[in-house]
Formats: sequence, C-alpha cells, structure tokens
Amino acid sequence: MASRGKKFLDSLRDGRSVWIDDERVDHLPEHPAFSGTLGTIGGLFDLLDDPKHRDRVGFAVPGREAYAHSSFLLPYSAEDLAKRTSAFDYWAKETNGVMSRLSDYARSLVTGWYGARKQLALLDPGLESKISAYYEQARDHDLFLTTSLLDPQIDRSKGLDDKRIAERYLHVVRENKEGIYVSGAKMIATGAPYTHDFIVFSFYRLDSQYSKHALALLVPANAKGLHIVCRESFADDRSADHPLSSRYDEMDAVLLFDEVFIPWERVLLYGDAEAVWKLRSHHSSNSLAFHQTVVRFVAKLEFLTGIAFAIAESIGVNGFLHVQEKLGELITQIDTMKALLIASEARAQADPVTGVWVPEASFIDTARSLGTKLYPRAIEILQQVGGGGFIQTPSSLGQFNGPIGELLHRYFEGASLNAENKIQLFKLAWDLIGSPLGSRHELYERFYAGDPVRGLANQYLSANKTQWTEPVWKLLEKSRA
Repeated sequence: MASRGKKFLDSLRDGRSVWIDDERVDHLPEHPAFSGTLGTIGGLFDLLDDPKHRDRVGFAVPGREAYAHSSFLLPYSAEDLAKRTSAFDYWAKETNGVMSRLSDYARSLVTGWYGARKQLALLDPGLESKISAYYEQARDHDLFLTTSLLDPQIDRSKGLDDKRIAERYLHVVRENKEGIYVSGAKMIATGAPYTHDFIVFSFYRLDSQYSKHALALLVPANAKGLHIVCRESFADDRSADHPLSSRYDEMDAVLLFDEVFIPWERVLLYGDAEAVWKLRSHHSSNSLAFHQTVVRFVAKLEFLTGIAFAIAESIGVNGFLHVQEKLGELITQIDTMKALLIASEARAQADPVTGVWVPEASFIDTARSLGTKLYPRAIEILQQVGGGGFIQTPSSLGQFNGPIGELLHRYFEGASLNAENKIQLFKLAWDLIGSPLGSRHELYERFYAGDPVRGLANQYLSANKTQWTEPVWKLLEKSRA
C-alpha cells in the first residue's frame, strides 16, 4: 500500500493549471521548482503512517481505523488543545519553522467552522451540512488546504464602485441550479501549486451593495478555468550550499479565475456581505487557526537564534559584551512569544455556545502583531553577528575537495570549527538572511497576518478600554474630594 506521502504526490496529477516561467507544469513532483518542497511535505505526511510518530502529530478518528492530523482535532479540553499544539510544534520543528503554510492553518479554520456548524447555520440554512461534509472529506482524505483571501493590487485608491476594479476582483458572472461561475483574481496563495482546495472569501468587510463580490468558497485546485500563476522559484537543488532553499521553498501564487464553475455544495456563502464577514471573523475558528501561526513562529525564532549562537561561537565573538547583548535579545524574543502562547492556552475557555476549547485570542493577537517587528529585528541581529563573513565564503562547498582545498581549509578556519563546517554554517545563515528565499521570509513575516498597522489598531478598537481608564478617573475623583 502506498504511503500517505506517495498518495499526496500522486494526487497532484489531476490536470491543474500551474504556471511558472511561461510553462504549464504537468508533473509537479518532478519539476525543480517544487521537487524539494514536495519531498519535504511528503515526508511529513508519512509521519501519520509511522507508529513512532503518529500519536505526536495525529489522532485516531472515532469510528475509523485511521489517523488524521491533529489540525482536524476539535478541542473540548485543555488536553485536546495541547495535542494540537504538539502536532503543530512537531511539523514546525521538522521544517525549522521556515514552512508556514503546511495546511495546518487552513485545516484549523475548517475545523473551527465545523465545531461551530450549528451556530453558523444561522448565517445560511445550508451552511451546517456543507461544512460538515467538507470537514469529514478533508479530514479523512488528508486534503492539503490553503487560503487565498486578498484582492489584486491594481489601484488601492479605488474601490468596487470603480468598474475596472470590480471586474478584476473575484465576483459572480452567472449562476444556475448547479452552482455559480466566478471570474477575477485572488492573492496571495502560499502553497497554491500543491494544495487540493483553496478556501476563498473576502478579507475585508464589504458593503451590502456589492453582493456579487460577497463570497465564501471551497475551490478545487484543478477547477477548469482556474490558473495558478507562480512567482519566480527560489528553490535551489544544491542542498549543501542552500540547505533551506533546497527543501522549504513554499511557493506563492496569484489565482486567476476565468469563469470557474463552483458547485453549490462548495459555495458556503454568496450574496450576503454581512454573513460572509461573520464567517470570516468567527472568533473560535480564527483563534484555532491563529494559534497555529504562533506555534510555528516560536519554532522559527528558536532556529534563527540557534544559528546566531553558532555563528558567534564559530568566529569567537560570543565573549564580547555587545554581541552577548544582541544574543540575549534573541532569547527575550523567544521567551516573549512562548509566554504569550502559554498564556493563550492557560486562559483558554470553552466557547459558551459550542463547547469548543478556544485559546485566549488577545494573547494570540499580541503575538502576531509583535512578530511583524521581532522577526526583522532578529534578522538584523544575525546580520550584525556574522558581519562581512556572510559574503566571504567560497561559491561552493565542493571547492574544499578541489585543487585549492588545502588553502581553503587553512584560511577559512573558525575559532571552534574546521573551515568546511564553518562555511556550511555561514551558508545556512545566508540562506535565511540574504538569499531570495530569506528575503521572501522577512517580507512574509511582516505582512502574512495582514496590514500590521490595521492589526494593532484593531486590538485597540476591540479592547475593553474601561479596565484601564476606570482607575484613572477614580484617582482623579479622589483627588477632587
């Protein structure tokens, strides 16, 4: 019997329209832009077949002799929530926190909707059955899921009242008794080429007049008329010189919809802007999904910090006070994010309507907002610790076995490492801070959670501000007495 990883790779041969370098890719697992990443994902899927690991990353589905990934586990207790955390942490550490969209985020969104399916049925009578059927299908068939929520950057100063904008944003062009046809574009779909389905909805709240744009859809990646347009590949098959780029380049893409047919069972909502907004902003489902992003971010900070420590030791600067200060700052980053994660779980409560055990959202929101500032600073510290050493490395590690290998071993030696190991370490660090993949990651961490300015403003707007202002007025009242 084929392993889950093999089944996943085979499932991608389904006629999807993936475009890169002016070429339509028919066999993703063999293409150099995707082979390393898909090998990594296939290995993660295989963990659910391994008795040594499956309980760490999955759970036994009631009534079935099978394991599913714990992103599909609906938590009703602190123990269930901890099991989800453990699964996220394991996958994140297996990929050094560098792969952010391994499907566990989007799966958690669906799981949260499933937990609130009866409550969400108030938005539309058919929503409960659609969510239930899709959740079970995704769980039982190991579906890889991702989201595509943002509208294309055409003219941000214009809105849907501008015809040019309205025609390019995703909208319904016609409908019949079987479903709807949609055209337009969506971005940014991370993991798009190898996902099974896209979760697509409006990221921002729409006015009721824009009913044709008010959509919440489950779109198959091989839907006719859907084109997945990839950015330039950052993959590099020289794993010794590019250990991250060769394994972890999760592709980003723009989705182009050319009258794509979506059957009604995959149209969660259509035409009701307020209902779409309530689904998009549903508290418990978002909390479960956003919780995963913080677990992953902690793993990434830990990995970056480990590289910085190793670099400092390798060139003998870890004894300098100003370097120690910077390395200590990295530790405070990790501890801050861990503390927020722990707090969100310690303050978790059962949703009063659904009973689902939900992490405290305020701590998760704070962690996500902080992350937009902490990661660029962490990259800056790593750059400062290694300095010019990052651009004083041989072009290939293979040169150590060449004609001038003896000289390289002599002059590239480190304080605590031989030359070859030191250069390998610096190449790893460069892959995170200076390569195309590394630059993409800094941009990603700044914006993956949306506009960071809007995120912080929303924390202010949604906060119970009285708890902080009331003591101020009480003190002033006492002063006047």
